[in-house]
Amino acid sequence: MPDADSRDTPEKELLNHMADNEQQPGRSSHAGKLPGAEKKLHEAVCVLLVELCERFTFFGIVCNMILFCTLKLGYRSYQAAMVNMCFVGTSTLTPVLVGWLAEYLVGRIKLVCICMFLHFLGTALLPVVSFPFEDVHIDRRHVLLTLPKREQKILFYFALLTASLGIGGIRAIVCPLSAYSLEDCGPKELLSFFNWFHWLVNLNSAVVFVSISYIQQSVARNLGFLIPFVSGLMAMITIHMVRGEMIYKPKADSSLLTTFGVIFSALKTCGVRYRYFGTAVGTWLDHAKENHGGHYSEAQVEGTKSLTRLFPLFTFQILYRTCVMQIPSGYYLQTMNSNLHFSGFVLPVAVMNVISIVPLLILVPILECINSWLFSSKDTGHSPTIYIVVGHLSAALSVVVAAFSEIHRKHFPQLEQTLSEEVLLVSSMPCFHLAPQYILLGVAEALVTPSCSLLSFQLVPERMRGISMHFLALFNGAGCFMGAFFVQTAHAGTQGNWFPHLLHEGKLERFFFFLASLMMVNTLGFWAIAHRYNNLHEDCTNEFRGNLPGEKLLKHQKAIKHYNAVLESSPILSPVEKT
Repeated sequence: MPDADSRDTPEKELLNHMADNEQQPGRSSHAGKLPGAEKKLHEAVCVLLVELCERFTFFGIVCNMILFCTLKLGYRSYQAAMVNMCFVGTSTLTPVLVGWLAEYLVGRIKLVCICMFLHFLGTALLPVVSFPFEDVHIDRRHVLLTLPKREQKILFYFALLTASLGIGGIRAIVCPLSAYSLEDCGPKELLSFFNWFHWLVNLNSAVVFVSISYIQQSVARNLGFLIPFVSGLMAMITIHMVRGEMIYKPKADSSLLTTFGVIFSALKTCGVRYRYFGTAVGTWLDHAKENHGGHYSEAQVEGTKSLTRLFPLFTFQILYRTCVMQIPSGYYLQTMNSNLHFSGFVLPVAVMNVISIVPLLILVPILECINSWLFSSKDTGHSPTIYIVVGHLSAALSVVVAAFSEIHRKHFPQLEQTLSEEVLLVSSMPCFHLAPQYILLGVAEALVTPSCSLLSFQLVPERMRGISMHFLALFNGAGCFMGAFFVQTAHAGTQGNWFPHLLHEGKLERFFFFLASLMMVNTLGFWAIAHRYNNLHEDCTNEFRGNLPGEKLLKHQKAIKHYNAVLESSPILSPVEKT
């Protein structure tokens, strides 16, 4: 079969060329003068530094937003909780939007400059909103400047929006996961990376919650937002100094628009075919293929098919993320309405967040030892789905404990407590009685977040990994907004009884019981489908590559060559039959 041999060589060269293109580094053309190993180390340190500075800014804004909104802007408790959750959700979703803009509309270098400006503008406006204009006088009669409440709130929302857009740009363009060169890592190395990455992020947040919250609350409440501003300025200076080494240029990849286009095209073509022709294909997404009447190539459809198998995993993370968002909302309000006095001084409200971080800082080294032992056996593949199940259960128990803690808190007599120069009537129960609910949610984060990142990154082909992480971010952001929706619904549906402004006048524990019951159902649902993700990474990769046109052509050519060799060597056939 000389024709098969002649076609085999060009096809192999084409596939080898495609593989070489996939393995090319994604850095931009700004080549550094450092040697290869030193350059990679320098890039990793710079990216990690910017990541920590950005997280420092983000947590600095979040840590005392409820206190600022209730005492400074006059918001009700449920409104302040919703603002905080919406800001976290927006900051989670903006990297997806900015990443798409960088690829298709604006360009990466130009857009990162715009995002740095927005980040600078947002963090610079926050101190303006928090500045005590009413305390500055020209003389005893005249105030230097007054900022009405309406304009103050508008400026506050504008500052939060611009800051979230800037945060999204830094996360998407400067600090994407692909900038850490994870392409050649196996499941064990990836899980180790995600564990230690989240460990560093949470260590950074622990420092922020202790330092900034204390400054904002006790030392100089109106200068507290200057610290996020300085942190953001440090991040921007770092980006400017080493932007040639830090601005990551990803490989040509699938996009969110392509993925959504495949899904919508499949739904549209599927409906038309079932209505008029009644023909069936392998799966419903196959209707989007060009040879089935769709508009997308086989490679694009097969990549989307591998991604849609993760949608159940993403969906079950929405309610879990809603539970996690109780730390900066419901749990924060409980702590704010508890006795914060300890050894003669008032603890910052956000110091309880550190208690939720401590279990993660302790568990990561322990989990590393467990993972090393589990991954040492090559006969059975290890999937971290059991971590996710246990983490979801821990989150549900945390909310149950929060409900009982709220009942317990109301049995204590009330006392006056000063927060940010405002006198509040709170329960005399020590805030450390709330520690168990924080610890359980910290254990959940240590188990769930790295495991979900691993599954989202590993269980899809390499070219779809960025899109998979974007979808995980979309569903996490949806969980934040769902938390805000639950708070609004609970407050409106019960006339403020389930999420009251003054906790001792309402039944916040009922809201926690409701959320815990939903989370228990969510845990059971994920446990029922967890087996789908045990060895999915092997089947997914092989199936995806086997469905590529080049791979199919090579398989057919190899089959023809093998059949020809059998014909030539078979003693059963006569010479006449062979010719």
